[in-house]
Amino acid sequence: MTARAADRARYDRATAHLDAPVAIVDLDAFDANADDLVRRAGGKPVRVASKSVRCRALLERVLAKDGFAGIMSFTLAESLWLARSGFDDVLLAYPSADRSGYAELTADPELARAVTVMVDDPAQLDLVDASRKGGGEVVRVCLELDTSLKLLGGRVRVGARRSPLHSPAQVAGMARAVARRPGFELVGIMAYEGHVAGVGDAVAGRPLRSRAIRLMQAAARRELAERRAAAVRAVRAVAPGLEFVNGGGTGSVQHTAAEDAVTEVAAGSGLYVPRLFDNYTSFRGRPAALFAQPVVRRPGVGVVTVLGGGYPASGAAGPDRLPVPYLPEGLRYDPQEGPGEVQTPLLGSPADDLLIGDRVWFRHAKAGELCERFDALHLVEGDRVTATVPTYRGEGRTFL
Repeated sequence: MTARAADRARYDRATAHLDAPVAIVDLDAFDANADDLVRRAGGKPVRVASKSVRCRALLERVLAKDGFAGIMSFTLAESLWLARSGFDDVLLAYPSADRSGYAELTADPELARAVTVMVDDPAQLDLVDASRKGGGEVVRVCLELDTSLKLLGGRVRVGARRSPLHSPAQVAGMARAVARRPGFELVGIMAYEGHVAGVGDAVAGRPLRSRAIRLMQAAARRELAERRAAAVRAVRAVAPGLEFVNGGGTGSVQHTAAEDAVTEVAAGSGLYVPRLFDNYTSFRGRPAALFAQPVVRRPGVGVVTVLGGGYPASGAAGPDRLPVPYLPEGLRYDPQEGPGEVQTPLLGSPADDLLIGDRVWFRHAKAGELCERFDALHLVEGDRVTATVPTYRGEGRTFL
């Protein structure tokens, strides 16, 4: 029996008492992935990206481990909810226009101590002030440095379109705008190099593309390390009490952590290891989060149909954004249909061994987005479900 076949047998036994569709997290794999992130961080703390987990119980589990510290959140409403739930270090990774959230933040000293918000434009400070409604608490602020690699005099850009603050001078200018503004305290810098951390460099069957990605990423790491260090020096000249410099993601943890200017790294997807993280030379994780769909039809030889399964991930549309049939091995989508909203035909010789009511296990393309489809995660240890915990959705929290 292969390792994957053994996993399938375990998961089927563990969830035999549950009706599918069902989502699980294999805690042995989850913990092993967490340990690997800490190892790769080389002694620098790992801040957990909540959007890649979306389950309070699992956030608590990983933050209880040595080597992890703090949460990187994705909306202000989520940040306030997590802070009220007892998480005392929440960095909001994206600017917000949530006026009621800012009113709540600026009126509550405990929330103001726990939550740090992201800015990259003075207009965002204006919005916070316009939302205060008498709240006088000092707002903790983090600046985001744009990490994109610009070539040919800026005519070619590689990387996500995030912050407008690209040069050290621009970041320092924004730091001065914060320093001049009463009611705000500059405490951090963040820079997420998604073109390094979130792009696999070993694409199956594409050796030339993979080599081009590795060359691009090597150049991007060199350029960003130099520019990030200069930006940090420029900001520290304005704000000597800067508390943290956050960088990186699951795919770049060891590279980002090696930079002297960086004080902490961020990661989250590396805990669940969705399919988008299969194509990396820098690390190998264990798939920890899976979902199962029941077989409901057998249309013919080499074909079964499962209920639902059409859970595409965000990002540029393409086959890599689809869940992948994982267990049993050897199943594939019908190219004429793909994964459907209410039914998904699957092709391949393993289909002939599947009976009505059997399960097909899938991996989502991205990590936390799976939790937008399920209200609970069943935590598996060995061949038993040892706990069932709510996702954000299961707690009635759908922030985006």
